[in-house]
Amino acid sequence: MLQLQHIREQTQAVIQGLEKRGLAEASSWVSEILTTDQQRRETQATLDQLLAQANQLAKQIGQLMKEGNKAEAEAAKAQTADLKEQTKTLGIQLQTLEATLQEQLVRLPNLPHSSVPVGRSADDNEVVLQHGYIPTLAPGAQPHWELIKTLDIIDFELGNKIAGAGFPVYKGKGARLQRALINFFLDEASAAGYAEVQPPLLVNADSGFGTGQLPDKEGQMYHATADDLYLIPTAEVPITNIFRDVILEEKQLPIKCVGYTPCFRREAGSWGAHVRGLNRLHQFDKVEIVQIQHPDHSYQALEEMSAYVQGLLQKLELPYRVLRLCSGDMGFTSALTYDMEVYSAAQERWLEVSSVSNFETYQANRLKLRLRGADKKPFLAHTLNGSALALPRIVAALLENNQDAEGNIHIPKVLQPYTDFDCISAPVGLK
Repeated sequence: MLQLQHIREQTQAVIQGLEKRGLAEASSWVSEILTTDQQRRETQATLDQLLAQANQLAKQIGQLMKEGNKAEAEAAKAQTADLKEQTKTLGIQLQTLEATLQEQLVRLPNLPHSSVPVGRSADDNEVVLQHGYIPTLAPGAQPHWELIKTLDIIDFELGNKIAGAGFPVYKGKGARLQRALINFFLDEASAAGYAEVQPPLLVNADSGFGTGQLPDKEGQMYHATADDLYLIPTAEVPITNIFRDVILEEKQLPIKCVGYTPCFRREAGSWGAHVRGLNRLHQFDKVEIVQIQHPDHSYQALEEMSAYVQGLLQKLELPYRVLRLCSGDMGFTSALTYDMEVYSAAQERWLEVSSVSNFETYQANRLKLRLRGADKKPFLAHTLNGSALALPRIVAALLENNQDAEGNIHIPKVLQPYTDFDCISAPVGLK
């Protein structure tokens, strides 16, 4: 959530930032916020003045009673009763204005960093770099949704029977490959200084609000209505909320956390190869990294997180590219996001496998996550997170890019100590 003081002091810059995101209503929305804020402050000032008068009268009444001035005391009591009614009315008005102001503030997205390119959609994203060689597959190479059926390692029909579309069952070496990737990603993060946490898979509404999923993405989350809890769309939500309503000392920074969780998303699928197989799921596994940083160091941390995720892709021997998302394709809460995409040779297209983002103070303002420096005055922290990595499309690319002419899948060397096998063999006589 944008800071109200920043909106007051940098009004035109805020409007320009929102317009860069394509928010046509930016000027009118900011004007509404400032009007509501002015009304709130005036109401608060009047309320404080009346409360001060009431307190003064209370002291006078006591003194008048001691002096035996009963008539004057009764008049003062009547005046106090009138003030009480006025303050009650103003208190209700103030609550209404504060609620209105909150509603107006939460509908504003974060302001984009100056380096974010202007654009409306993914077509306008900027390719920062590309690494690795696009593999050339043998004739007859198959996309992963065909390979997994032939190899019998992931079963979508069984998952559909148990739960529904988008909930695959991993079997045999498919399950072991999943576990291997999770353990590899966690070990790499621990070696890079991230402290592992295992958070809850359900969160309350306050947690969803704190990281910006609520109210913006309410329809995308599974909601356990009886308990008013939400299944997490990413480990970012519970891990970042560890620090909700917390004041940290500067010397504690940076705070670096990593967690593995299943993730649950209700996002509607659509027809076409781009959502087939593992390309889009309702439940999937992901390892997430989160940092709490001082504002002076958060963009250096973002570059380091991007480099770290790229290092994972290099160790998996996957060709990848890094995109700087344009203003129209960024997430609601992000100030700057890098997407990492791997190349899927059988599908002949790029697949997003990670987003690494700096939220600056946007989440921290919602979370009331503050830092205390040498002067003891609290200020808002910066929060960052990134996928390190999301498994489904990594698995898709590994299967497709590492298939040979006989239909066998060769496992990258870095994963073999985790899988205890170096190949997923095709059934005899397949080719």
